[in-house]
Amino acid sequence: MRHRIAGGQLNRTSAHRLAMRRNLAASLFEYETISTTLPKAKHVKSFAEKLITLAKKGDLTARKRAISILGNRDIVKEVDGSMEKQGTVIGKLFSEIGPRYLDRAGGYTRIIKLAKTRLGDNTPLVLLQLVGQE
Repeated sequence: MRHRIAGGQLNRTSAHRLAMRRNLAASLFEYETISTTLPKAKHVKSFAEKLITLAKKGDLTARKRAISILGNRDIVKEVDGSMEKQGTVIGKLFSEIGPRYLDRAGGYTRIIKLAKTRLGDNTPLVLLQLVGQE
């Protein structure tokens, strides 16, 4: 019986679920909108919103805690055929995304269902995006 067990298993081990959640959240903060499946989007939504709430505090303790939870992945973009570092995910989270939602009490992400399905297993796809980005 699954009484009082929060969150889905997504047919993955706990380490794989944690890595997937971190990678999806980092991609969400980097690109501000990602396309994924509905169960994965529901799984990562609360995790991302907790990190945004942490970023709204903006102090050193919150930044260290976010780095320990999420990791500090580099944001890299291709410029003139070479890859250049544009910053880090934590830097963008605390300098751009956190201050954007200072006056908002919650609900920083939204899930929009797409008409497309994934080619391999026909799973419905959704857009997971930050509110305020069209």
